[in-house]
Amino acid sequence: MESLYAITTGVLTACGLYLTLRGRTFPVVVGLTLLSYAVNLFLFSMGGLTTGAAAIIDGQSHFADPLPQALVLTAIVIGFAMTAFVVILAMRARSELGNDHVDGRKREEPHR
Repeated sequence: MESLYAITTGVLTACGLYLTLRGRTFPVVVGLTLLSYAVNLFLFSMGGLTTGAAAIIDGQSHFADPLPQALVLTAIVIGFAMTAFVVILAMRARSELGNDHVDGRKREEPHR
């Protein structure tokens, strides 16, 4: 189970970094979203991968740590809000600049 989490986190991180380094805004937004998913998965796995256990400490049984679960839930909400903000920002930049390159240059007019 731990190896599955490690491989998935690594693949999400690699894909997120690759897309973040692209030249257009939409792949950058998708790459940042994948990176946030990788961080959420990493935080969740830091709580201990316990199956079939409750998040309540009763003294005898092995329990799942509720703190990483709360951190991941908070990070999901913040990540969704930031993704919505970045998408609106990219749409605004595309409408004002005429292209969706991340370098921020305006579209050059053709010579007549």
